[in-house]
Amino acid sequence: MSLFHRSRRAIFALRDGGLAGLALAGLVAAGPAFAQQFEKNILTGGPTGTYIQFGRDIARIAGECGIVLNVRESAGSLENFVGVRQRSFTQFGIVQSDVLEYLRTYASNDPEIAQTIAGVRIAFPLYNEEVHLLARSDIGNLADLAGKRVAVGVEDSGTYVTATLVLDLTEVAAERVTIGPDESLRQLLAGEIDAFFYVAGAPTRLFQDPGISAERFHLLALTDPVLQAVYTPATIAADTYPFQSDPVEAVAVKAVLMTYEYQIGKNGYHRASCDAVRSISHLVLAQFAELKETGHPKWTQVDLTDIPPGWEVGACVNMGLDPEFTLPCTRNTAPAAEPAMSAANATYRRRICDAIGGC
Repeated sequence: MSLFHRSRRAIFALRDGGLAGLALAGLVAAGPAFAQQFEKNILTGGPTGTYIQFGRDIARIAGECGIVLNVRESAGSLENFVGVRQRSFTQFGIVQSDVLEYLRTYASNDPEIAQTIAGVRIAFPLYNEEVHLLARSDIGNLADLAGKRVAVGVEDSGTYVTATLVLDLTEVAAERVTIGPDESLRQLLAGEIDAFFYVAGAPTRLFQDPGISAERFHLLALTDPVLQAVYTPATIAADTYPFQSDPVEAVAVKAVLMTYEYQIGKNGYHRASCDAVRSISHLVLAQFAELKETGHPKWTQVDLTDIPPGWEVGACVNMGLDPEFTLPCTRNTAPAAEPAMSAANATYRRRICDAIGGC
């Protein structure tokens, strides 16, 4: 079965599973009790990945302002993308940019996928995620994976999409095993598989495991010219992980915080969701310097102006970035805004540049 058909099946399984909850949520009355109890959630990833640490960083600054943002584990990018579109009380999800490009490409010829992605918007571009490929030490390069058992992630994860594309683009005929990162590491250490892919911002906690010895395992370099052209060239610096003493050439994809285009005039659920997106977006920008100083190291690499091509920033996000909008826990330090522009992305970019400079 092709990547398209496998991913399409996963998308619709996730989508159909969330319809009932969202439909029910839309019927909730918009009273004071509803506003107080309204749940706010961000879909991230597994417990050892970078997504969940970014989610916790955002939840921490929200908590300092009296806002409870629940950080939810997930299988990864596809689940997160569908979650912000269909899952009730789920305003944010972190997604890989190559998953976005993959979905956008197929949406042009597939009405059902087009319907699935309708209304999904950018909240913030985040950081580049390195494609990690941990293998037995006797496997020297990608070509050596031919005929080997290679874990590529579960089907509704971004790792699955990236790993499948990498193997397809390089025409490596490996036996693909669809399991998650924690199980992949267990099976690699036990000798049940030969290598596994994991897409995560370095450093990621998974590879701090003391069972990964330099004598038995190493990160494979991804230097194929096709991969270097399709993805962003990257380097995993020496000593990023205990078993890795030399720098490793790799490729990377951008992680993006996604949201939904809530309509404040539609019902109470949409109004409360838009307020949540507006408030969290405001806090990310207002506390951006603190996130870079005290959050995951990848915050220092975040470029808030690097919006993936073909995707729009959410209207509720732009409301939160408006210099006139403040929360009781923050004060307005941004310079006065220029007259509003019609394009959502132009408005977003201008407000980010006004606030953080350097554009």
